[in-house]
Amino acid sequence: MIRANCRERFTAADFDFVVRTLSRSATDHVSLVDLLSDAATRDSVLDHPRLVDAILSNAGHLRISSQFYFYVLARHVLQRAGINDRKLCDYIASLLDAFSRASVLRAPHTADSVQQYISDMLIALQRVTPEQAFLLRAHVGNYSLFVSGIFHENTQRRSLRGGPDVKFYEQIGRANYQLVAGHATARRCQLNDVFEELAGRFREIRCALNRLSDQLLNLDDDMRPSLSL
Repeated sequence: MIRANCRERFTAADFDFVVRTLSRSATDHVSLVDLLSDAATRDSVLDHPRLVDAILSNAGHLRISSQFYFYVLARHVLQRAGINDRKLCDYIASLLDAFSRASVLRAPHTADSVQQYISDMLIALQRVTPEQAFLLRAHVGNYSLFVSGIFHENTQRRSLRGGPDVKFYEQIGRANYQLVAGHATARRCQLNDVFEELAGRFREIRCALNRLSDQLLNLDDDMRPSLSL
């Protein structure tokens, strides 16, 4: 299950990267003590535009974690879209980190060798437990956001040949996020507010991820999911 916990999983190498990047100027100097001792200071420092510049200018030569990479870039595009909720950004970064590994594209409770489509997932909802239904609906929402956000051009091309278009993924994603937002598991995991915002601002977030994909990311074709119904 994806959680809003990217910031909790940053590594020593990530913090070292922040210190080295921001210590080049006396006015922007930040110490490791600052980063580790105060959450508010750490969050503020992570918003520094120089981190984005350093990541983009050194792509392929950085010793940073994937969760740090996705958090900084996701935070950048979301803020530009007027979406400032750090917890929401944390969740989206965790989603990108998880889905960047192709095996996570399969639905929960399925065999590793089986690639399921949205229609398979929706049909499976008829024969699962309430807890499994929560996980499956959350996965449908996450999958819909990922493919319509990161692979929107591929989605649109396939839609010309009869595949689902971006609007379809928006509708499916929004509906399933809204359903899981009211689930007891979401409240227990303190994700109900995140799911509510994902449902309410799905298109804004999707468009921000479009910009992330178009301008900042260079993902291998092997990652591209099947977009069939």
